[in-house]
Parts: sequence; structure tokens; C-alpha cells
Amino acid sequence: MGAIVVNSGLGRRSFLAATGVAALGAATLGSATLGSAGRAWAAPGGLEVGRGIGDMTGEPLGAGMNGYAVLEQSSAGLHLRQRARAFVFVDAASAQRLVHVTCEVGLMFESILEEVLRRLSARFGDLYHRGNVLLSATHTHAAPGGTDGHLLVDITTLGFRPITFESNVAGIVDAIVRAHDDVQPGQVSITTGSLTDAGVNRSPKAFDRDPISDTSRFPGKIDPRSVNLQVMRDGELAGIINWFATHGTSMKATNTLVSTDNKGYAAWHWEREVEKVDYRNPSFVAAFCQSTPGDITPNLDRQPGTGPTTDEFENTRIIGMRQFDTARAQTESAASAVGTGIDVRWAYADFSGFTVRPEFTGDGRTHTTSPAALGAAFAASSQEDGGGLPELGLQEGERGGNPALAALSAVVMPQWLRDAHAPKDILLPVGLIPGIVQQQLPFHLARLGGFFLFSCPFEPTIVAGSRLRTALADTLGVDADQIVVQGYTNGYGHYLTTPEEYDQQDYEGGATPFGRWQLPATVQIAVDLAAAMRDGRAVDNGTSQPDLTGAIPNSPSGIAFVDLPAPGRAFGDVLSQPAPQYDVGAHVAVRFSGANPNSNLRRDDTYLAVERADGANWVREYDDSDWYTTIVFDNSGPITDTTIAWDVPASQQSGRYRIVYFGDARSIDGRLTPFTGTSAEFEILSS
Repeated sequence: MGAIVVNSGLGRRSFLAATGVAALGAATLGSATLGSAGRAWAAPGGLEVGRGIGDMTGEPLGAGMNGYAVLEQSSAGLHLRQRARAFVFVDAASAQRLVHVTCEVGLMFESILEEVLRRLSARFGDLYHRGNVLLSATHTHAAPGGTDGHLLVDITTLGFRPITFESNVAGIVDAIVRAHDDVQPGQVSITTGSLTDAGVNRSPKAFDRDPISDTSRFPGKIDPRSVNLQVMRDGELAGIINWFATHGTSMKATNTLVSTDNKGYAAWHWEREVEKVDYRNPSFVAAFCQSTPGDITPNLDRQPGTGPTTDEFENTRIIGMRQFDTARAQTESAASAVGTGIDVRWAYADFSGFTVRPEFTGDGRTHTTSPAALGAAFAASSQEDGGGLPELGLQEGERGGNPALAALSAVVMPQWLRDAHAPKDILLPVGLIPGIVQQQLPFHLARLGGFFLFSCPFEPTIVAGSRLRTALADTLGVDADQIVVQGYTNGYGHYLTTPEEYDQQDYEGGATPFGRWQLPATVQIAVDLAAAMRDGRAVDNGTSQPDLTGAIPNSPSGIAFVDLPAPGRAFGDVLSQPAPQYDVGAHVAVRFSGANPNSNLRRDDTYLAVERADGANWVREYDDSDWYTTIVFDNSGPITDTTIAWDVPASQQSGRYRIVYFGDARSIDGRLTPFTGTSAEFEILSS
């Protein structure tokens, strides 16, 4: 990474002339592309786009969840399936490609990226690679984890979980392959909207430490910017990627149902409720991606599970619906075509000791990042969202103010590390031990016509994201509105705060692992990549993190050694039947003699169906992809009783219905036998 050299020889006018990029608001934003050697191509053909969705649902039973780091938060059922939503962009003239995948997982890890790249290479050769594949997490805190390979994250899931890992990887690959097969000419455009009631700043004291030149851009202490990248085919909307900054923490740390949280609801609602998508062959794809939500909570009352209501499911729906409403309204406003041309610069950087040049540090001196260390405020966690280790008695905002921790640190922490991370009270010097956290981190700057996407593996705060956008805009000579900064991509490096926010040592500062100079280092990397793109130069791509997949022991829980039905029953037998009739708005629940669901995750399939009688036939109305259904697994050794619930929508058609359960039972010799359970019929009475 240190080999990247800034060359400011081309200013805005010459860069625009070289790439054909016009300002946002013009009819097009670009008409040529630059390759890694700086060669310019004519672009008579335009962009082609493919879309695809893959099922990446992890284990719905017994799997620790990523995000809150709460051991008790282990999956016990399924509310919404996890999806990977892929877009493949192809420049017709140069054949350059860019893959963007929005993954409904808590975090994105190097281990997942490496395996995805291996499988893509086996199928497509060098068409898709480390330089043109972007995998981003939505940051739901209700998805099964155990997929990192680094101990710090996987320890909260009691080890590596190969079944969830395989499902995550296979779902992402499926989405990319389907998008590859779907590539055809399209029109790509950008719209921008404003959303002010889907998040609040959870660390306002840290935000207020930033200079007025930063904070004046965010009068509500949030980033209201909602950005759509829209794909049209034959005059019809075929897909969107939306970026908006709010955490995936509408569902609380006490929730044990696999859920894709507010962004998952927004995507599901648009696809299933509005566009009537069949996930086996989607005609429309809506990806709701993260931008820079590091200090933004969706809990509007700044307490876990509160705001707008005190019901976490309703909050998930409302915050998701607000993101959908804003993104959908943007599609009806004037859009700016991005034009053509694809260009990417990317590099890995070792943040355990990255040298930051004086022009980026703010004090005119050279500084260096430090091996990762996490502070007392990290363990305290975000008190507005929950999780963490409150039993330790640590608080956000402690800056050398915890005498017991300071005394312990003075004994066990080397002075140079304490100095490098000051004023952080170091709790965990995780970067001093190999394999605990990722320290060689990936960064990409991608250009689609006149739209620029900078991705990083951090959770940036809104001001950190703003500084990155400003630095990129100044270097590229374009308007900052043409740039999106996207975190949670191709790896995980924890939080990214401004130096001023870092000094506050709220949760985000305590979880900024490489010290006070982490953001200046990131800005330097972004500027170097932008200057290389502007000047048409190649960059030193650096060295990726060694793949640690399999280095951590597997979690002790997983598939059943053997499944047994409830005593005196067969698999699929109904243990508790529904009532004979229900009004719309009612809650229907049926209990079955079931089996451990982890033996078959039923990707691109379902564990359940709500069926309506249509003459002599039964028509599927809902399955486990839908918001209105849940399935809960009550496991006791080899016996798993299974409850399927359906909250009947107010608009539901009257008629005869039934609940169907699909399972797989493992015998003592390891063989799986599928079975089906069907409830008694019941009536739905419409109002």
C-alpha cells in the first residue's frame, strides 16, 4: 500500500476530459473508461446489467448471532430468510466488470470473500476477482454468525459454524451466477432523496466534538441522504441499490429469530408486496445497503427496542417502510444517467502500522496507526442499542477515568501501546496476537460512469464518511453528490471515527481499533486511489489477509446426531391444531412434531407454507420468506417440537386455509428422510 504515490498532475478539467465524466444533473455522467494502465476506450455500447438473488439463510437453531456479542442470543427460529442481492455491471466497450452484492448478514468477513472468490474462479476463470467483487453486509444483528475465522468475533458464537458459512457462501455465489446469466443492456441512473426519521445519533457528545465545518452539514446530527442506483430495462424499473445510514438494530439483543431487520424489511416489502416477486425467478431486485451508519441508531428514543413504538417487530417494519417509501419516491423523480465506463482501483493496507503523511494528519506531522486494541467503551457497547458486557460496569465516554482499568493497564499493557491509543482505556490488545482480528484491510474505489463508490471494511460514523467523500471529490474534481462511501465491505475492521470523536471514547471510539489516526490513514488511502484513477495509473494492490478459515474449532452445536419425534408421535404429526376459524388480524399457531432444521437449511425453499383452498386445489399464500410468518424450534436433545405462526393480514382474502410444515429427520446412520405435516383446515373471516 505504501507504494501508492499521489500525483496531482491532473486537475478536475483534465480528468473529466480524459474520462468523459460530466457533472451530475447533466444528461449523462460519463462516456469512456480508464483501465488500470490508463488507456481510454470509446464507449458506443453503454452499460449492461445483470441482477440475481441467492438464499444465504444460516442455521435457525442453536447458532450465536453476530452483532450484539451476547452469548444468550442464539437462534431458535426463523422470521425472514437472508438474501444476497447481486448486480453485475458490464461496460460494453471495454468488457470491464463490477460485481456488487448486498448480503443480509451482520458483518462481512475475509473468510467469506476468499471462498466466494475461489468458487467464482473455478466457474468463470479470472472474470471475477479480488479487484472487481464487492460483498457488503446490511449489518442486521439477528443473523447466525460463526463465519469469520478470527477469534474475537467467532468467540461470541462459541466457534466456527461450517453449516452457516457454507450457506452464506453458496447464497452469495448463487446470486452472482444468476446476475451473470441475467446480464443485458440497461439504463443506470442516480437519484438522491432525504430521510430524516429513520435514525438518530447515538453518540451526540462525540459528534459535537467535530468542528462546525463538519457538523453544520448535519443539522439533525444524522445523514439524511438516501441514494438510489437505479436500473431500467425497456422503460421499466428492474432493480435498485439504495444506500442509507442507519444501524440494523431494530430487533433487540433478546431476539432469537433469524431476521434481516429494517433493511431486510424494506427489500422484502418492495420485492414481495409491491412487485410480487417469486424469489426463485425474480423479475425485480431491491438491495438496501449500508453507507456510513457508525453512530446512527434506528431506535428513535435512544433505548433498545424503542421508537417509534415499544414493539421491536413493529419498529423494524416502520423503519424499513420509511427507507422503502423514500427510495420508491426517488424513482418517480428526475434521475441522472450515470453514463458509461467502469474503472476500479483497489488496495490492501496493513493497519497495524500504517504511516500517515503530514498532509492528512491535521497537525503537520507524520503519524502511525497501531496494532488493534479495543477499549472500555467497546465492552460497554452502544447503550442505545444494547448488547455488550454491562456486567463489567464499564461506561461509554470513559477516557482514562476508570481507575481499576487504568491500574491494570499500567501493569499488563506496554507503554507504547497505551500511548498509541490514548485516550482509550485499553481493555483488549487484540492486535498483538495473530488471528484475533483482521488487520490487513481491503479498500476499493469503483467508478460507474460518473458515479463513484468507495468501499471499506469499517463502520464509519457520518462525519468520517463525510470527510472521505469530501477528500475524494476534491481529488477527483467531481461533486460530492456523485460519491457514496460504503462500509462493511470485503472484510471487517470494526469502527471508524474522526480523531475528535475518538477522543470522546464513546462506544464507537472505543471500538475504533487502530487508534486516533485511523481515519486520516483511510482518507490517505482513498485519496491515493482517487489520484491513481484520475491520472490513469496502476496501484500497488498490497497483500490480503491470510485465509484463516478452519483455524478456529467448530461450535459444539449444529446438526442433530439423530432426530426423534415427540413421544408416541410420528414426524410431522400435529401436536396442537388451529382453531376452527379466525378473523383477519388474528394470530394463528400450529405445533408439530418436528426435527432439527440445521440438517437441511432448505435454501431456495421453505420450512412452511400457508395455503388457501381454491376449489379442489391448495394455493400457497405465504412461506418462510414472508413477514407474516414465523417458525420456532423448541429443541430438547434429539426431540424438536416446531411451532409455525401466521399473523393474518388485515387484507387477507376470506376462505379455507391450512398450515403445512416441511422437515427432514436424521436417522441413527445419518440418513435424512423428508417429511411433511399438515394442519387441520380453518376459516379466515374477512371484515
